[in-house]
Amino acid sequence: MATTKNKDYYGVLGVKKTATADDIRKAFRKAARKYHPDVNPGDKKAEEKFKEISEANDVLSDEKKRKIYDQLGFYSDNIDPAAAEAAARGGYGGAGFGGGRSGGGQEVPFDFGGFDFSDFQGGGRREQASGGGGGFRDIFNQMFSGGRNAASRGPQPGTDLEYQVSVDFWTAVRGGVTRLEIQRQEVCPTCKGKSTTGGNMECPECHGSGQVTQMGGRMKFNIQCPRCGGSGKVQNTCPTCGGDGVTTKTEQLEFRIKPGTRDGQRIRLAGKGNAGTNGGAAGDLYLIIKAGTNPVFARMGDDIYVTVPVTVAEAALGAKIDVPTIDTHEGGGRTQLKIPPGTQTGQKLRLREKGVPSAAQEGKRGDQIVEVKIVVPKVQDERSKEILRELAKLNPEDPREEMFAKA
Repeated sequence: MATTKNKDYYGVLGVKKTATADDIRKAFRKAARKYHPDVNPGDKKAEEKFKEISEANDVLSDEKKRKIYDQLGFYSDNIDPAAAEAAARGGYGGAGFGGGRSGGGQEVPFDFGGFDFSDFQGGGRREQASGGGGGFRDIFNQMFSGGRNAASRGPQPGTDLEYQVSVDFWTAVRGGVTRLEIQRQEVCPTCKGKSTTGGNMECPECHGSGQVTQMGGRMKFNIQCPRCGGSGKVQNTCPTCGGDGVTTKTEQLEFRIKPGTRDGQRIRLAGKGNAGTNGGAAGDLYLIIKAGTNPVFARMGDDIYVTVPVTVAEAALGAKIDVPTIDTHEGGGRTQLKIPPGTQTGQKLRLREKGVPSAAQEGKRGDQIVEVKIVVPKVQDERSKEILRELAKLNPEDPREEMFAKA
């Protein structure tokens, strides 16, 4: 019967205990390419080394497994994380679970293999751990619950991706095709997302025996090997993806922007995220639109704002003037706007349905808001000055009178 010893998984992969998940993945891939049996046919030492690094990667690349390993110094799929944490704190080391002591005072852990604890549940008597808690059967249920469910991983869906896409003003307004380079995970071409190549090798956990001995606090348990399920064999980790089931790929993506797409709008491309593993569905890709600006037109929602200069005479007497719209960008005719007599600077006039087509409601369109800016002429000749003086005499109103009245 094999015994799982305390192994230095970090040393096997050549990384520090503070190594990130990315550091561990890179270290395993580098070692896997060097020691894989396909690269070293007939080399028993390389085969053993590959088994060691595969075992180390299996534990350290999984956040939950790694935490248990760091707490107890070993790992088994049958150990519940909560129980491992309690054991690491000494929660199972009290008098109720301590082993006997030899003559030299050394603690000797009990081997409970094959022992029946049913007597502790009968006759109204129940053994308690020091500090309270359930009996032995409760402890075993806690120590070895949920491990098998964690070991049998079904289809895992891929994660979603999010990218910000910059588009120019006219593409956002009128629509168009945009290209973007993204990095996404695709199904590994070697293992087809299964994480293994299908070939069998001796289980590195039990060394082919199908059983392991584990320590829980001061207790020793003989259990079926959680990694191979008692068969003594496991499948080879895929050397291409390192057991991830996916590889990273840079991809050129082409997608269409709808007319009227707004700044900050979120576009979802289903199934364009990271690939799933073990037959799991791919995630989605979300594109956040960053729309550009224009020197003439400003956009607020589906409305277009533009400031148009007019002369003093046009503002005073009224006129029909040409104004630009977003339709003129396509070579269309200019749109006429009627300036009412007496129009003041800052006054806003509306051109209905001359704004941006709505991306949400088909057939609907915003308006164009025209703000008037009166341009005062630079008078150079004496004749023009005389005319303006005459105009002032004929119109003696004080434009500041109302302001002083309110002050």
